[in-house]
Amino acid sequence: MCRMVTTQSRERFLKVNRSVRIAGHSTSVRLEDAFWRALEDMAALEGMSTSKLIAELYYEALEQHGSAPNLASVLRTVCLLYREERNMHRDMPRLA
Repeated sequence: MCRMVTTQSRERFLKVNRSVRIAGHSTSVRLEDAFWRALEDMAALEGMSTSKLIAELYYEALEQHGSAPNLASVLRTVCLLYREERNMHRDMPRLA
């Protein structure tokens, strides 16, 4: 097998609750630590706080789909798509 579970620290799999403010309302989001780290990376690249990034992603989901009933699922999916995009661009040959 790929040994991804056994080679990572237990903390990477622990769920962490964080409060974020969206449209003036405080809400709690529960994600595994690995997803929080990915969101923090994305936020840093975008030059914003993690809370601001989450709010922006929430608004984007509303605009695109009309709702975001499970914000944690949206965020997990965004993290996976973000990693896919980064890997795709990293693997592309650079033009001189």
